Amino acid sequence: MTLNIAFALVAVCVTVWALIKRYETRLVLITAGLAMALFSLKPMVAFQQFDKSMTNGSLIIAICSAMGFAAVVSLTKCDVHLVALLTRPLRKLGVLLLPACMAVTSFCAVAIPSTAGLCAAVGPSMIPILIRAGFKPSIAAAAIVCSTTPALFNPGVSHNVFVAKLAGIEIMDLIGQFAYQLLGLSIAVIIGITVVCFAYRDYKRPGQTAAGADEAAAGASNLPEKVNVLWAIAPLVPVSLLLYMTLFTSTKISVATAMLIGTIYALAVTRTSPAEVSRKFFDGMGKGYGNILGIIIAAGVFAAGLRAAGLVDLLVAALTGSSEWARIGGAFGPYLMGVLTGSGDAAAFAFNEAVTPHAAEFGMTIPSLGYLAVVCGSFGRLSSPLCGGLILVAGIAGVSPIDIVKRSAPVMAVMLAAAYFFI
Repeated sequence: MTLNIAFALVAVCVTVWALIKRYETRLVLITAGLAMALFSLKPMVAFQQFDKSMTNGSLIIAICSAMGFAAVVSLTKCDVHLVALLTRPLRKLGVLLLPACMAVTSFCAVAIPSTAGLCAAVGPSMIPILIRAGFKPSIAAAAIVCSTTPALFNPGVSHNVFVAKLAGIEIMDLIGQFAYQLLGLSIAVIIGITVVCFAYRDYKRPGQTAAGADEAAAGASNLPEKVNVLWAIAPLVPVSLLLYMTLFTSTKISVATAMLIGTIYALAVTRTSPAEVSRKFFDGMGKGYGNILGIIIAAGVFAAGLRAAGLVDLLVAALTGSSEWARIGGAFGPYLMGVLTGSGDAAAFAFNEAVTPHAAEFGMTIPSLGYLAVVCGSFGRLSSPLCGGLILVAGIAGVSPIDIVKRSAPVMAVMLAAAYFFI
């Protein structure tokens, strides 16, 4: 083992420790990457990667426009109207309300792909409905936060953009390649949480709920009294437009174009101030660059430091000739990092930046290895009490994040195994 590789291994351990301690993700990754590059006497590698990542046009256009549209949807309250439209018919389903609410939340996740954003939009409405129907607050919260896997059907999700760019294919083609697996995993999560509900005996008839449940439910709903259908369909406009153009026409449109059309539609039907919508859209774009692309840039610098130290070449050499080891690394590495840090993004981006481009060298494809890391990182996040969305629903339900993790983690562990074999 060379001195550079030994230093890189120490740097990786320190990075994991710092992320567990909840230090600022971008700072941790950039500092570690720069330190490894400096120690390897190749400092320019890190700086060049920083320049390359921050000016990646295809990533910037897709991710920033999607975040701008998400900000407009939140401003106009169209997301809340979508939730209201879908939840009103569900109130009298009894024990079937749990999987029904998860199905509705999963559908909303396609239009609202941010875990925290989805939980903020759906949680204040759905969790009280479940609690009043006889479900314990912990399982009600777990059901909402664990319904986010279908978010990967949204072409504006940063991981879709990133993996498609690595593979050199269209985003919609990437989604189509894994559509059946994503759908299967989403359905399996709903079934798994329902089984856990019965295993923990988390459902009782209304009027027999645990002490404090009524207090947690009271006044928590954010549903409008009257649903405006035109407002409710606004979050679905970009996704529907992209699907239609891909499946039924020969004309292709970009993610940014679809997001702009969706923004114009939301502006037209809600009659919100154009100036306010414009400000919110560009504020959302800036937030998307700072928060999402910032992690991609930082992960790129971290991966550049690993390459400069020779650790990536060593890892690729170890994986060459054994697709199983690559698959294990792509599944369990991001999953464990997601559990430890509460975020699947940093681990998935770092893995896909450093290892996934070499997928062909150990008998795999870039899309399959890249998507495996993305999905398993998200499962790890949902198994962590540090997950932002999980903490949010815990607050809405009035329970400890640990109580939710006791219900989500067993399901996500099973999903990890399923993803390992089927993606």
